[in-house]
Amino acid sequence: MPEWLIIIARSAGVFFLLWFMVRQLGKRAISRLALFDLTVVIAIGVMAAALSLDITPDLINGLISLGVWIVLPVALYALSLKFKMVRDLYQGKETVLVNHGRVLDDKLLESRLTPEDFLGMLRQKNVFNFADVEFAVLEPTGDVNVLLKKEQQTLTPKTMGIKVAEESVPQTVILDGNIMDEALTAMGLNRNWLLTEINKAGVAVENIFIAQADATGQLYLDLYDDAIQIPKPTTREMTLATLKKCQADCEVYALATRDAKARTMYGENAHTLHNIIKDLEPLLAR
Repeated sequence: MPEWLIIIARSAGVFFLLWFMVRQLGKRAISRLALFDLTVVIAIGVMAAALSLDITPDLINGLISLGVWIVLPVALYALSLKFKMVRDLYQGKETVLVNHGRVLDDKLLESRLTPEDFLGMLRQKNVFNFADVEFAVLEPTGDVNVLLKKEQQTLTPKTMGIKVAEESVPQTVILDGNIMDEALTAMGLNRNWLLTEINKAGVAVENIFIAQADATGQLYLDLYDDAIQIPKPTTREMTLATLKKCQADCEVYALATRDAKARTMYGENAHTLHNIIKDLEPLLAR
């Protein structure tokens, strides 16, 4: 058998063996790999290359060695999913570096980190003053996660007492010029609604690269030709403006009429619309 054919056969066999190992380890990103995992990956890669290029004199012994390096990490990882003690030995434990605003020098030394290393990790988290940190922990992957002090944290609607609407995932209704009927059905919409909205924008379906619809029925378009200007969606703004106009009209009618019964009716409707606008404004005014 020609040597190049032997190399192809060896490489294909090693490829499928490595594919099996990766599938068993699960969907973990490279950045989530612990130091031991990275060492195992490098060792397996070196052995796989040696087997593929026929550097190892004995193929069987090489495969046995590679199999051991594959099976043992997979077995350890499976055990670590079930037993915390094995997980702590295999992946390591997190280390608290800052607690209640105080840097723990002994923990830095234990983690083999210099003050410069620690400050550099904080800068990677956009923290340039260690005094702003309330709590920091070194993860087994080598990443540092930081909790800032209350006065340094970003304002959120919750901290400001502002009520906001729940978010829902927008659905892609057109992709590469093709209408996605399943996504439309999932949102309770149909092609007639979609084509009507597209006509409002003054574009053709075949010219649309991506189109997404959100929970409020607002359609966002991206065209193949970026030079074409698409009108900004105004469904939410128009809905909110219409509701406010209806409320104002009811208030005006209540003041203008001399009929007590009609005045009461208009006043109640204005109050009802006021409550509706109050509930919907977090969703529409954004």
